[in-house]
Amino acid sequence: MVIPLAALLPAPPASAAAPAAAEVVPGQPPSLPQDFGAHPAFRTEWWYATGWLSTSDGKPLGFQITFFRSATGHDAANPSRFAPKQLIIAHAALSDPAAGKLQHDQKAAREGFGIAYAKVGNTDVRLDNWTFQRQADGSYKAGVAARDFALDLRLAPTQAPMLQGDHGISKKGPKPIQASYYYSEPHLAVSGSITRGGKAATVTGSAWLDHEWSSSYLDPDAAGWDWLGANLDDGGALMAFRIRDDKGGVLWSHAALRDASGRITQFTPEQVRFSTLRSWRSPHTDAVYPVATQIQAGQLTWQLTPLQDDQELDSRQSTGAVYWEGAVRITRDGRPVGRGYLELTGYVKPLKL
Repeated sequence: MVIPLAALLPAPPASAAAPAAAEVVPGQPPSLPQDFGAHPAFRTEWWYATGWLSTSDGKPLGFQITFFRSATGHDAANPSRFAPKQLIIAHAALSDPAAGKLQHDQKAAREGFGIAYAKVGNTDVRLDNWTFQRQADGSYKAGVAARDFALDLRLAPTQAPMLQGDHGISKKGPKPIQASYYYSEPHLAVSGSITRGGKAATVTGSAWLDHEWSSSYLDPDAAGWDWLGANLDDGGALMAFRIRDDKGGVLWSHAALRDASGRITQFTPEQVRFSTLRSWRSPHTDAVYPVATQIQAGQLTWQLTPLQDDQELDSRQSTGAVYWEGAVRITRDGRPVGRGYLELTGYVKPLKL
């Protein structure tokens, strides 16, 4: 049973003291391996795995597994094991053109009792029977038993982590406080199985993992963001995002391109531009999403084409948001150059973390 988020957050007593949230400190970048784990002093954190899978007959599928940790602001001194100091939220989705729409599920619960947690020191998050754990060899084991499908996947690194922004400090606006700690693991080699209708199928593929944590992420005027994480066929990795205001203007943007040798090129806000090639109107929410997009970073351009148009995820029973989360093909000058995931938020209503 999915529990609405509001039901998980009883109002704290008026005398409760909300703990001060930790902030990103310029000049103090994240440090691996210890920062693979959770950071409960920060308000918001997520582990976000997306990728392309292929069945034994070559059929393409997209998948998303995301675990969120959210500090509630509840009195940190409350000794009760039932005190909702942290929430654990999870989303899972499968994109299959044969299904005609996104298959997805969601869960939310307060942390505790071994049922829901995000552990410090190494990636180990759980929400009931959904798990995402980093193993001793650096690979990730993901297990999700969703409503319409199940995922049992291993995601093995083939490259070093990619520290985003300034050595892992990613600016999200002009103010120093508008930043997050952020690293990615591109080109994860995926193996495992998916189960639908009681039938399991072996899959292989490639994935992208983001781990990000912050307490002051968005400008007060921000309505949402567009984000891309792409594994390029030549071994490179591309990350790009823009943060939009409620009038469609751009408050901040950034892109980073790592080539196969490991050299990273950073692109400043004025060098990054998102352009709509084609929009899709959701029959579920009436929102209009730029599902086919061109991204320009400096002198380079990439075109994004969705695996299918309907990849809208309604998470109003967990995070409260509706967003488009889609597998996309990447081309340049008409030639295929990679695959990735495009996230489009704030198109139904302004998104607030």
